[in-house]
Amino acid sequence: MADRVNSLPFFYGNITREEAEEYLQQPGAGSGLYLLRQSRNHFGGFALSVLHSGRCYHYTIERESNETYAIAGGKSHSSPIDVIDYHSQEMDGLVCRLKKPCNRPKNMQPKVGPFEDLKEKLIQDYVKETWNLQGTALEQAIISQRPHLEKLIATTAHERMPWFHGKITREDSEPRLQNGSRTNGKFLIRQRDVNGSYALCLLHEGEVMHYRIDQDRAGKLSIPDGKKFDTLWQLVEHYSYKPDGLLQVLTETCPQPDGDTGQSLLPQDTSGFASIFQNAAGGFLAKIKTVPKPGRQKSRGSRHENKDSSTPNPYDAQLPINSREVTIESLPMDTPVYDRTYADPDELRNSIVNHKQLILENEELGSGNFGTVRKGIYKTKMTNQPVAVKILKNDESGTSLREEMLREANVMQQLDNPYIVRMIGICDADSLMLVMELAELGPLHKFLQKNKQTSIANITELVHQVSMGMKYLEEHNFVHRDLAARNVLLVTQHYAKISDFGLSKVVAEDQNYYKAKGHGKWPLKWYAPECINYFKFSTKSDVWSFGVLMWEAYSYGEKPYRGMRGNNVLQLIESGMRMDAPPNCPEEMDSLMKTCWTYEVEKRPTFAVIEQRLRRYYYDIAQ
Repeated sequence: MADRVNSLPFFYGNITREEAEEYLQQPGAGSGLYLLRQSRNHFGGFALSVLHSGRCYHYTIERESNETYAIAGGKSHSSPIDVIDYHSQEMDGLVCRLKKPCNRPKNMQPKVGPFEDLKEKLIQDYVKETWNLQGTALEQAIISQRPHLEKLIATTAHERMPWFHGKITREDSEPRLQNGSRTNGKFLIRQRDVNGSYALCLLHEGEVMHYRIDQDRAGKLSIPDGKKFDTLWQLVEHYSYKPDGLLQVLTETCPQPDGDTGQSLLPQDTSGFASIFQNAAGGFLAKIKTVPKPGRQKSRGSRHENKDSSTPNPYDAQLPINSREVTIESLPMDTPVYDRTYADPDELRNSIVNHKQLILENEELGSGNFGTVRKGIYKTKMTNQPVAVKILKNDESGTSLREEMLREANVMQQLDNPYIVRMIGICDADSLMLVMELAELGPLHKFLQKNKQTSIANITELVHQVSMGMKYLEEHNFVHRDLAARNVLLVTQHYAKISDFGLSKVVAEDQNYYKAKGHGKWPLKWYAPECINYFKFSTKSDVWSFGVLMWEAYSYGEKPYRGMRGNNVLQLIESGMRMDAPPNCPEEMDSLMKTCWTYEVEKRPTFAVIEQRLRRYYYDIAQ
């Protein structure tokens, strides 16, 4: 969404309401002139400024919980761009229709806010320190989880800001402000209690004024009767350029007792705020709580804070500055199978698992021609790890199946990516066993069949992760040959891994396809025409299969080409027909599926291109 909005000529970025009015109130400007800017109090939101009869009106475009955008009380739309298009035709609550965009002056780029300017460094530092990730694993974590990480960083950045003093008492805050510089507007923010309430402490004419900052049920922060903000740093930014009911604007950060120095923060000077943010960026490494955040009741009372009535706990100052709980799903990096499979990799240097270290449980995870998959425990020196164990059946077909399983193990041993099931090792006991990472929620299609309430954003997140795994295979010249929703396993509802490499092949660097010797028991409904007609397999035939996998995902696990036999499917494809989009499938995703099903091999996109398209769409709907 950010890229699309940034490219709009009438989007001005992080400008103030007053700056917007200066641009709109130009000589000869008529009613209906408008511009779009970034909301300075709603994270991920926008503000629409409109001129009517010489006066400017401002409307907040908030991002709603169902991934749509709307002006408060108005009709919901899929993007802020659609909001503007709609109000170009209909007033529907606005003071007038939007008639003419007020485009930015020549060579002017949208203004970048202090958070956006430092976001990349904050995210890199946070992921590196929280999950101890480096290199490719770090990069893959950020690409896959950027929308979630941005929310985490935005809602907790205050904890490492110089002006945030944590859980100190009212009495402790006053001497801090009155020591040293006694500049009007010197300030700090402290935590009042564990229920999401804070206090803004402001020095004015030598006296310290205390303003209570409440948190409502939706997590919005505000001084009573004041503007609501998603984050404390947005609140500080707002009051640094406009008093808006305070005795005066915030001008200088109060230094913390450890010797941090205050920074100048002049009215109308957001660069000062950016400077404070910059100094805090390097130290922003606090671990975030991921427990659900209960609703808060907004306190009633005067604009100024009532004096704290409770007796301060003498140990409060020793509590970690980690006061605000953030509601967020478990991330892939929180699982033990994201970056490394085992606590002691040296034990598995030869990829051989001693059967004495393997305990099989009764729970069967799946079955097939090869045998069964059961849940197990792999005991190492340092940990007992849950695993999935593929057990070869012992019968007359055992020799060929054994060779197939060993080929699969050979392929899996060469792969190392967070979005591909990793092999732990081979165990050769009464039966040949392939020991793998456990993805406890099972196949994607079965999960979606049982969980019809899964959001489009969640489905897109999982499909995007599959594209990241397939991009890795593409880069390493592996052809999967059996890509389907049944072979995508879920570790959690927000973490998918590609599995089942029994048909996979390595393609030589000087070739671009693998040719099978003959027809086998193939999943024809997932196969590209050249696979069926000429036995030719390439990363582009995996692209075709990926399109079918997308259809399965957005249809919530329905069977593709329902009721049709393989030959009928091929006839349908040869005639130029393709499956219709599942109900409620986003147009962008339907378009991508159809592109994957391009008949001419060379015209299909690569997984590098597919991953980028999915990434952009996922970021748009998940922000």
